[in-house]
This record gives sequence, structure tokens and C-alpha cells, in this order.
Amino acid sequence: MRPVYAVIGSFGRKKLEKRKGIAQMADRKQFLGDIKADPQLKKVLEASRQIQVTEEELQEQRISFAFGNAPANAENITKDSVRQTSKNLRLLA
Repeated sequence: MRPVYAVIGSFGRKKLEKRKGIAQMADRKQFLGDIKADPQLKKVLEASRQIQVTEEELQEQRISFAFGNAPANAENITKDSVRQTSKNLRLLA
């Protein structure tokens, strides 16, 4: 059975959620004004553009990404096991 709000549409859904006490999306007025970036952050970002990423660093980022996206309940998946698998795994182009 479909949820009630799927039938009544998005406008009716908001009314229904309000009545049920479901939290609404955050107010976004804070993004309408002029946003000033932190000068120190801008300086660090500019400096980072000059850094060349090595193939080894890129490989470690891939391994970290794969490990981070592994199922939480997979006890046999470790960062080292992902690293070993990445050495034997080849993608077809």
C-alpha cells in the first residue's frame, strides 16, 4: 500500500507532515545573502591547486573510498584486504 502522502501530492504532504509533527527542511534564508569566504581557507585552497597528486596518493584515495563504501557488517573486509584486491583487480576499457 502506498503512503498517504504519495497520493495527496507534495503540498498536501507538507500539511500532513506538519500535523504529524515531522521535522521540516531547514530554512534556507541564510543562503540568500552575500556569503564571504574565510580568507585563510581561500589561501589554503589556492595553495592546494599547485600540488600535483601522485599516482600512489590517488591509489590510496581509491582504496580508502572502496573501504569506506564497504558494507558496515562485513567483518572480513579490511583496508589491507581492499589494498590486496586492488593490486589484482583490473578494469576493462
